Amino acid sequence: MLIGKPSDIPSSQITSKEQYLDRRRFLQDAVSAVVTAGAAAVGIDRLADIVSPRIGAFAGTKLQTVKSPLSTTGEQSTSYQDITSYNNFYEFGVQKDQPAKNAGALPTRPWTVRVEGKVKTPKTFDIDALLKLRPLEDRVYRFRCVEAWSMVIPWVGYSLSEFIKQCDPLPSAKYVQFLSYYDKKVEKWTSESTIYWPYSEGLRMDEAMHPLTLLTFGLYGEVLPNQDGAPVRVIVPWKYGFKSAKSIVAVRFLDKQPPTTWQDQNAGEYGFYSNVNPNVDHPRWSQKTERRIGLPFYAQRRTTLMFNGYSDQVASLYNGMDLKKNY
Repeated sequence: MLIGKPSDIPSSQITSKEQYLDRRRFLQDAVSAVVTAGAAAVGIDRLADIVSPRIGAFAGTKLQTVKSPLSTTGEQSTSYQDITSYNNFYEFGVQKDQPAKNAGALPTRPWTVRVEGKVKTPKTFDIDALLKLRPLEDRVYRFRCVEAWSMVIPWVGYSLSEFIKQCDPLPSAKYVQFLSYYDKKVEKWTSESTIYWPYSEGLRMDEAMHPLTLLTFGLYGEVLPNQDGAPVRVIVPWKYGFKSAKSIVAVRFLDKQPPTTWQDQNAGEYGFYSNVNPNVDHPRWSQKTERRIGLPFYAQRRTTLMFNGYSDQVASLYNGMDLKKNY
C-alpha cells in the first residue's frame, strides 16, 4: 500500500543526515591536522578522497520539493552515507566503494537529454529545463539490487510519464530505451571491461508510463551525487536496481524490445523484465531473502517481497505472463 508520509517530515529529515555531515566535518578537520603535522607524505588528494569522496560539483545543492502520495512509509530510510558510498556504477569501478571515489570526473553541466526514435519530432532537453518541467516530489522507495541487498531511499523527481508526454511518442512506440553517458576518457573501468558501452536499459511503454516510475534528479532533498547517477536517472522500484538507468543522455522510443546491457552480457542471468521475484532465483544465489544495508548485522536479513512490495500497484501489468519465463 502506498500512503503519504506525515506532512511535517521532509525527506531530508527522515534519518539524521546532519550527524553524518558532522562526522564528515570532524574527519576532515582531523585529516587537516594530521597533514599539518607531516602526514602529507601519504598524498593529500588520496586522503581527501578517503574522507570525503568526490561526488560532483553540484552535490549538496538543495532542491525545492513537494510531498508525494506515492511514498513508501513505515520503514527507516537508509543513511545518506550508505546511499552515496555503496554503489553499483560499473563505468566507475566494480567495487562498491569505487564509484564514490571515481565518479567525480563525470561532467554534469552542461547536460542534455536527446529524444529519438518513434516520436513526432526528435527533441533535446536541457537538464535545467527538465528540472522545471514539473514540481519535484519527495518519494521514498524501496530499492532492491539483483545481488540480494536493499536500501530505502528518499528520491526526488516526478513520474517519468510526465516527461514522456512532452516527447510526443508515436502510437507505434512500444518500448523506451535509456542510454547512459559514456566517454572512455572519463570512465575508469573501460580498459578492463568486456561490456559494450554505452550502458543501455529499457522498459515496456506501460511500465515507463506507470506513475511509480520516477524520473529522478536527487535524493535526500538534494541533487544526485555523481555516483548515484547524476544529473538524471530513472527509478523503477519494483525491478532490480540495474533496470534503473543512471546518467541518462538519450531516450529512444522503439517499436521493438531494445537491447539492454546486462541481458546482452548474460541473458541467462539477467532478463529483460527483471522484476523483483523471490520465486525466481538468480542462477548463482537465492532471491528469497535480502540484506538491508545500514542496519545492524542481526537485523539486516529480511524476506524479499514480490515486486519489491509494490504488487498492488504493478502486478496487473503482467497479467497472463509466465514470470519465470519472462524473468
